[in-house]
Amino acid sequence: MKILGSIRKTVCLACLAVFFSLFLTGCGDQSPLDPKNPVSLTVWHYYNGSQQAAFDALVEEFNDTVGQDRGIYVESYSQGSVSDLETAVRDAISGKVGADAIPDIFSSYADTAYEIETVGALADLSVYLGQEELDRYVDSYIEEGRIADDGSLRIFPTAKSTEIMMLNRTDWEPFAQATGASLEDLSTIEGVAAAAQAYYEWTDSLTPDVPEDGKALYGRDAVANYFIIGMQQLGVEIFQVENGKMSLHTPKEELRRLWENYYVPMVKGYFGAYGSFRSDDVKTGDILAYTGSTASAMYFPDQVELDGSSHAIDYLVLPAPVFKGGRNFAVQQGAGMVVSKSDERREYAAVEFLKWFTLAENNLRFGCVSGYLPVTKEANSVQKLEQVISDQGLSVSPKTQDCLTSIFNSIEDMTLYTNKSFQNGSAARKVLEYHLADQAAADRAEVLASIAQGAGLEEAAAPYVSDASFEAWYNSFCGALNAAAGR
Repeated sequence: MKILGSIRKTVCLACLAVFFSLFLTGCGDQSPLDPKNPVSLTVWHYYNGSQQAAFDALVEEFNDTVGQDRGIYVESYSQGSVSDLETAVRDAISGKVGADAIPDIFSSYADTAYEIETVGALADLSVYLGQEELDRYVDSYIEEGRIADDGSLRIFPTAKSTEIMMLNRTDWEPFAQATGASLEDLSTIEGVAAAAQAYYEWTDSLTPDVPEDGKALYGRDAVANYFIIGMQQLGVEIFQVENGKMSLHTPKEELRRLWENYYVPMVKGYFGAYGSFRSDDVKTGDILAYTGSTASAMYFPDQVELDGSSHAIDYLVLPAPVFKGGRNFAVQQGAGMVVSKSDERREYAAVEFLKWFTLAENNLRFGCVSGYLPVTKEANSVQKLEQVISDQGLSVSPKTQDCLTSIFNSIEDMTLYTNKSFQNGSAARKVLEYHLADQAAADRAEVLASIAQGAGLEEAAAPYVSDASFEAWYNSFCGALNAAAGR
């Protein structure tokens, strides 16, 4: 990028520019662009803070180099949150009064993109990408973007993530020394639940005059991922999609394991969810560890802030736990970019920008700030990461670098998975996200009320962790899931 930015007059640099242009467009392609009559593109996204600054810096660099040479000018706009972006896009596409014009490019998760694809508003990106170019990207990322009925590409992978476990190492160590708990215990879902019970009991024992005041060890963001990936680890694809039609699979035995290793620890106080995100709960000392997105690593706190005091903490990045005996599936998540259907010139220009953004060096520069994983095969390595950091002189948060390094070192041993898109997919996912979590929160409140009246934990929790309780939840859950999926 720096070389291209300094192109002026010499024949040598002009040749480099021609070579780079061919790399972007593919040999033999005829560009519809004219540098003397540049096309202006708008990009909508949901990045904020440092992520937005990193994205905007790359957009500016593109405009000053390749964009200037080829006749493309990109303007980027943050729409706030993911939900704000989705609302703005829907309003634009429907022509709602007061809505902005449809952007040329916008960030989109697969379910939302599928919804927009059904009204014919997305460009076919396959037209602008040869097989050799497609082969540069991680295969599963390209496959996720093939949401059209004919299997053609609609979502351009730009930044992805998976899940890791973040641990407050400082406050874990006294517990481990006192009880013999091991980090290996945290490698399985069942091990985490057992360690969390031990932590609750240990913290409760520190204040013998105050009964049942043990603390939670663990929490998780994205409960929907727990269902989708947990079931996949146990050999069940909960949303099986073929030719756009979804078959729902909710076997009772496997769902019982998920219930026992999330709902039961939540109701008993071994797990917790208090703030907006689990990193918030680590900061307040309410939990020590959580499973969350790689992009959350930068938000892991440097200290725990208690009422009237605080103390610094160190951290560990650990693999996300897997069900005992289960297959090592990990979630593949993160929005890609879609291109609005318009004309060849605008669509072509949009794809050229996205190809430039996902070049290994550029994509890793964004990932070093955002915590997102790069999308090309070349970029997914520790060696490439370290090379880019060194060559670009980047200042990278140790947490983010450790997180990316951890994933790059283990990615060959895991299978990334995301379910295919289907009609009503967003609604079905919301059931996974909230149905069990909301039930657990409500029942935990009842358990605490019973404890306040003098009951012990086991007595207070007994009505909620029984076989009958599971049966009631299972029937309610399956009914809600079927209704959301329109079955």
